[in-house]
Amino acid sequence: MSNANITTTARMKNPAMVLPDAMKGIQNIYKAMYKGGVAPQILELVHLRASQINGCSACVFSGVAGAKKHGETDERLHAVAAWREAPFFTDEERAALALTEAATRIADRSGKAVTDAIWDEAADHFNDEQLSAIILMIGLTNFFNRINTTIEEPAGASWN
Repeated sequence: MSNANITTTARMKNPAMVLPDAMKGIQNIYKAMYKGGVAPQILELVHLRASQINGCSACVFSGVAGAKKHGETDERLHAVAAWREAPFFTDEERAALALTEAATRIADRSGKAVTDAIWDEAADHFNDEQLSAIILMIGLTNFFNRINTTIEEPAGASWN
C-alpha cells in the first residue's frame, strides 16, 4: 500500500487563520454552542460523525482527541461509525447522530434533507437551545471539513 497521496503539510495555512477576523467569529459561535445545554460528549460525537462522513482526517483526529478530553471511551469512539448497530449509545445520542448524518449528507437525498421523523426524534430529546447547539456543531464541522479537505490539512496538524 502506497502513502503517495498522504500529505504531511497543508497546501496553505488554514483560511480561518489567514483572515483573523474570521476566527474571532468562529470562536464566538463555539462559545455560544458549548453554552447551549448539550453535554460536551454529545457535541464531540456529532463532530466526529460528520467528520467521518466527510473523510476529513484532521477533524476525525481532533474529534477523537476532543471526545477523549470529555471522558469518551475507546470502545464508544471505535463504534461511532456504526452507531446504529452498536449497543453503546443512548437514545439521546442516537437522535443527535441521526440528525448529524441527515444534515451532513444533504446531497444524498431527494426531498427533505432532514426528514420529519429524524427531526421529531431529535426534538423529543433536545429543546430549541440544545438543537441550536447541535445544528451549529454540525454546520461548523461541515465547514471545517470542507476547508481542511480542500487545503489538505493533515491529521494532527496545529494551526499555529
